[in-house]
Amino acid sequence: MLGLPRQRIEGRPFSDFVRKHKVTTDSDHKFNIAPNLLDRDFAAEKPNQKWAGDISYVWTRIGWLYLSVILDLHSRRVLPVSFIAIDAAEVVHSSLERQLNAPLPNEHDGRFVFTQKEMNSIGLTDRELLLLHRIEGQVHPVGDVLRNRLEQGALKRLWDRGMVQVADITPSDANHVLGRLDCWDREAAEKALTLFSRRRIGSGKVLATGPQDLAEMIIEQLTKQTVLALLETAIEEDAEDFGLPAAQLARHVLMQRGLAGHRGMLSLDAALNSDVVGLGASAPVYYPAVGERLHCRMILPQHAGVANAIGAVVGRVSMRRSGTVSSPAERQFRVFLEDGPKDFNSSDAAMKMLEQVLSEQARQAAGEAGAEDIHVHVNRDIRTAQIESRHVFVEAVLTVEASGRPRVALG
Repeated sequence: MLGLPRQRIEGRPFSDFVRKHKVTTDSDHKFNIAPNLLDRDFAAEKPNQKWAGDISYVWTRIGWLYLSVILDLHSRRVLPVSFIAIDAAEVVHSSLERQLNAPLPNEHDGRFVFTQKEMNSIGLTDRELLLLHRIEGQVHPVGDVLRNRLEQGALKRLWDRGMVQVADITPSDANHVLGRLDCWDREAAEKALTLFSRRRIGSGKVLATGPQDLAEMIIEQLTKQTVLALLETAIEEDAEDFGLPAAQLARHVLMQRGLAGHRGMLSLDAALNSDVVGLGASAPVYYPAVGERLHCRMILPQHAGVANAIGAVVGRVSMRRSGTVSSPAERQFRVFLEDGPKDFNSSDAAMKMLEQVLSEQARQAAGEAGAEDIHVHVNRDIRTAQIESRHVFVEAVLTVEASGRPRVALG
């Protein structure tokens, strides 16, 4: 997590304020222990159903401040391959080896999927139910469970609903390859990045020369995105109105040249005029480079790692909702809603209704997750078939994404 303090710590190095770690957890007691209600079932079908909390403390100029974080488990995230390999080592490593020895790369190489526990299947299409049944029981390589491209959309909708979890390469995997992290299975991370690096780009060249090269590319992209997120937040919080949206200003050529210290006929300098506090176990790995790009002081508290749970609230809040319009009969178009299917006489009417419902759901979910200034983007994937010189509607998949910047807590 990154924080922008309202007041700078002047005059003394931050190390002067850091105290020795004091153990505050006492597990050797005779008091009642709360029951394990979740039993490692972290799946949630909707917001406000299951929450996870953590408490941490950070030393500041006014003393120890306690930080409490509550996270809605409905928010989905892609798991690192190195992480899932801890509990499913045999499946993950055997699949990665098989994919590495294949003559040609596959678009699903290095990706895995598994089902969550006791999910409500009401409102699922026949294709989604079939795919869910095929995945159920254990971790599977994604390429082994998908039979055709239509099922890719079904898998995405299951993931959006929190019914399946997906593992893919992440920045955590990249840092394992680079030797900056050693929490999970580094070998699995190297195999997964090797597979991904062999993919071809538009020019026909491979994406990267190997796992190390790809890992550097991933971390570089993450650094850029973090810098942009901080710039946007700083611009939004600045008292001056610059006349352009924060996202546009953060990416403006003059801003980027200023951060790079351009020297020519013009001399341009730009910097973040505030210290940045990095919290979370990954803070020492990611954030020093961010401070260098923004020419600001990066404060990494000694015990920042205990605040790892709050990393989930950093960045841009995005919520997605997906739905399907099918055509079970000629001139009949069916929308699958939470309260059951609903039929329409035209595909346009069906898609309009579905878009309205999904937009409301996504916007509400983003607001409940702490987003403000929410923008909604709709993607329509319409599939048709040509029969006797005419195009026949087969299926439409609508994906709505509502996103906004997190609210900044003042005080």
